[in-house]
Amino acid sequence: MPNTKKQKKIKRNSFKMKRLPKGANGGVELLLIQSVDNLGKQGDVVEVKPGYAHNYLIPQGLATIASEHHKRMVEKHKALLAEIHKAKCAEAQALYEQLQNVSVSIGVNANDEGRLYGSVGAPEIVNALKAQNITLAEDQVRLSSALREVGLYKVKIHISAEYETELSVWVVPAVNAK
Repeated sequence: MPNTKKQKKIKRNSFKMKRLPKGANGGVELLLIQSVDNLGKQGDVVEVKPGYAHNYLIPQGLATIASEHHKRMVEKHKALLAEIHKAKCAEAQALYEQLQNVSVSIGVNANDEGRLYGSVGAPEIVNALKAQNITLAEDQVRLSSALREVGLYKVKIHISAEYETELSVWVVPAVNAK
């Protein structure tokens, strides 16, 4: 029986997470692989809380350990990173300009007072934009709450850290053909 206890101990210890290097303020130092809103740009060395690093940044592939090797690699590829950033900014600006003159009309079932039998959220707005050949992710549509009445709404669209615009969304009663 002593062998099983040792094996269990070894198994438990082998699954511990690796410790990340501590920063000056007690957090974890990471090198951003991609730009993260409200944190930093690609290639920046940032200090974050360990949970944010372990549970979000590293598993999503947004950051890596800020070792000297990784820092040298970023410095070496700064020009390439600048080109990638420039391309992303150009795409964001093109989308921003495209959204300036666009409004969306969404037909939904409503009662006689104008209250909807459901609600209009980000997925419906994204689908309506897709019908106009504009591609957005649902998390780029910033609603304070779901739209539950017929009317005109101004919805914030977050394109990137530099570009944010408003979209006119018309919520209209659906026409039922009988």
